[in-house]
Amino acid sequence: MIIAKQYRCVHSATCHCTKGHISEEVLFLMVQHLNWNPNVIATLSCVCKWFDDLAKRLLWKEFCRARAPKMMCDLQSSGSHSVDGSWRALGKLLIYCSGSSEGGLFNDVQIPGHFVHRTRFSRTSGRSFLPLQCRNDDILYVSDPCEHFDHGEDGDLGFFRGIFKSFSMSKVRKLLINKGTSFHPTEVCPYCKAKLWSMLQAKMIPQSASCRLGAYEDSIEYYVCLNGHMLGVCTLLPLTDSDGASEFQ
Repeated sequence: MIIAKQYRCVHSATCHCTKGHISEEVLFLMVQHLNWNPNVIATLSCVCKWFDDLAKRLLWKEFCRARAPKMMCDLQSSGSHSVDGSWRALGKLLIYCSGSSEGGLFNDVQIPGHFVHRTRFSRTSGRSFLPLQCRNDDILYVSDPCEHFDHGEDGDLGFFRGIFKSFSMSKVRKLLINKGTSFHPTEVCPYCKAKLWSMLQAKMIPQSASCRLGAYEDSIEYYVCLNGHMLGVCTLLPLTDSDGASEFQ
């Protein structure tokens, strides 16, 4: 069910929403009881501006902490109570594969974006996507590839996404700026709508990324936005008979 978002209500003294309205504490407990269901949070955000503000300030934060507690603890270990972008954007990144549209970020690849039930994000995997000179200082969490099989000449595709810790102070960001890397002229981050840098254009994709993904080396492309969200695509290597057998041993 699609609900149109309402922005007029700000819960003034004359607002009808305040008549018999539940408190923040009760709403918090209700969503907590529903295990921070993202569908419930998204629906509440559409009710009015008050609900939308509460979801952005509190509910999406709790959703992220419940879905990936260790990663959230690390992202906030510098003492910040917020994350780059917003909690809502990070919540979407955790559960949404952006896919690609024709003429978009990844040329002619056409795969609709979709929600995923569960994805593993790894700080160890993230190191493989960082240039060598950035690995001792920067922290990047990257997901396992979301696999899309049998796409004609494109082969088997894998979409991956990630998040930098404190991207505004990262070496990757400094390198992108020092190289004079330009932003993508039309596309923006599907999670926070910020401008995007191409790591391929900046020649900052290490060979270790293809090894980590199990992909062809010349097929990897990914972008990083101003808020440190990362999204990319690759062509996956075919699974050999011996690889398939080893999985079940």
